Amino acid sequence: MPKSQTPASVLQSLMDEYQLTPFSLSKELHLSNSAVRLLVIGKANISVSTALRLAKFFGQTPDYWLDLQREADISEASKDNELQEIIKAIPKAKKPAASKEGAAEKPTKLSKKTTITTAPRTRKSPKKIVKKK
Repeated sequence: MPKSQTPASVLQSLMDEYQLTPFSLSKELHLSNSAVRLLVIGKANISVSTALRLAKFFGQTPDYWLDLQREADISEASKDNELQEIIKAIPKAKKPAASKEGAAEKPTKLSKKTTITTAPRTRKSPKKIVKKK
């Protein structure tokens, strides 16, 4: 199976093609020299901000860089034996059986005095239900 390209290998290849040093690229991207060096040696991941900068500079899309990073992340995670054992133990979700009438139960409606507000969607902020007095 051929080894997939990593963000670091692609970045290094482009830097060679354009005869750039980490220092010169850092100036063009408005990133620190150390940040670019870490990207080039594969010790830092491509963030959305970095993907936007690299895409603009080298003429790709941000998705190109983010897809490279995602593929590298998945490849790395697939090598983690402990994670693979955990994944094997996770069952597949099953939909509940339909009721006797063949229709699923209707969700309970909220009273008129209840307002639903949501926090900005992040992995750690669940929806909040706030009751008006």
